[in-house]
Amino acid sequence: MFSGLSDKLQQALNKLTGKGKVSEKDIKEVMREVRLSLLEADVNYRVVKNFVSHVQERALGVEVMESLTPGAQVIKIVRDELTKLMGSTSSKLMTNTNGPSVYMIVGLQGSGKTTNGAKLAAKLREKGRRPLLVALDVYRPAAIDQLQVLGKQLDIPVFTMGNQVSPVEIAKAALDEAYATSRDVLILDTAGRLHIDEELMEELAEIKKAMRPTEILLVVDAMVGQDAVTVAGSFHEQLGIDGIIMTKLDGDTRGGSALSMKEVTGAPIKFVGTGEKIDPRALEEFHPDRMASRILGMGDMLSLIERAEKSYDEKKAKELEQKMRQDGLDFNDFLDQLHQLREMGGLGELLSMLPGVGGGMKAMKNLDMDDKEIARVEAIIHSMTAKERANPDLINGSRKQRIAQGSGTSVQEVNRLLKQFMQTRKMMKQFTSMSKKGKNPFSGLRLPF
Repeated sequence: MFSGLSDKLQQALNKLTGKGKVSEKDIKEVMREVRLSLLEADVNYRVVKNFVSHVQERALGVEVMESLTPGAQVIKIVRDELTKLMGSTSSKLMTNTNGPSVYMIVGLQGSGKTTNGAKLAAKLREKGRRPLLVALDVYRPAAIDQLQVLGKQLDIPVFTMGNQVSPVEIAKAALDEAYATSRDVLILDTAGRLHIDEELMEELAEIKKAMRPTEILLVVDAMVGQDAVTVAGSFHEQLGIDGIIMTKLDGDTRGGSALSMKEVTGAPIKFVGTGEKIDPRALEEFHPDRMASRILGMGDMLSLIERAEKSYDEKKAKELEQKMRQDGLDFNDFLDQLHQLREMGGLGELLSMLPGVGGGMKAMKNLDMDDKEIARVEAIIHSMTAKERANPDLINGSRKQRIAQGSGTSVQEVNRLLKQFMQTRKMMKQFTSMSKKGKNPFSGLRLPF
């Protein structure tokens, strides 16, 4: 996410790095590039204008012009203003202390309301809550069935009364059910609707009046760009939303809607959907300060540590560390670590969280893999003999042909995997070697790879 914007902003700001003194002309030239970068990233024009104005005003002040490190001061100002733009601090979900907390999920049809409502339920259950999913979409064919399937996958109950009862009555009955079964969270999955559909918007107002939800959460798709901001503004004006769940932000390298949302609507982004899997880890809390640091190539160590802790297996990590010290990483280990990396978001995303990696991301881009690529890797590795998996150096030309034929791939794909494996083994050995000598700045963090 934000990769295009991140690269351009870093390139612009790097022109100030290392300068002992900067002039007003230097700052204005850099801010012109920053302005273009933000506009190309689909950030709202008014938001860009105000942002650049605030940064430039501060950058031309005493704190920069008389600083020993003016370039660093400007970058700090840009980071501070980016953080402020996205909401300054992360916004937590409000909870109800008198009875169940009710979260009303709203948005356009196809924005991912049902899926992300289920993810939110799973996330809250991880925190010790007892959620109940409520099917209020009585219009879309199979909408109730979809929620029931998701509920079964997550082992979370779903309350439904079919599609012949009004959503308001279903919601009221669900609240009674929550009290009767000691459920402390209700997640109302409402029907998708256009913000210009007065009748359906009125229905949402009726549900809000009847249920007095703890929070109304709008689900928006980052891929639609500034239209997402327009939709959010309209829903907020008509309904009064408390927070936003932004989906597919990992698929939009521009990210302009995320930067514009809080400034235009006044409603904070509370969660970011980073995948289509029905997994609470695919719905992350949004931290403006961490995101601003990542955009500017400063890393996001807190998020990296949190992800690593969730996936960390101490016994396996010790065994792998010992093998890497002896240069003994084999294809069984490689596959196991790829699975863990996929659960954590992929190697490319993890590297983006390391401070200063920046341009190194491009060099390591070929190490990142999607689910289809991992399936091909599995097929290739499973076509190897036990000896080949344990000792990849045995794999010669004839063995490559046999492995390619057995896995339904080509010799070129086998060669590519071998190259990726060697690169990974080399990189992991460097990490381990640095840690052993006490030089690794991340040695206190045990990464599951």
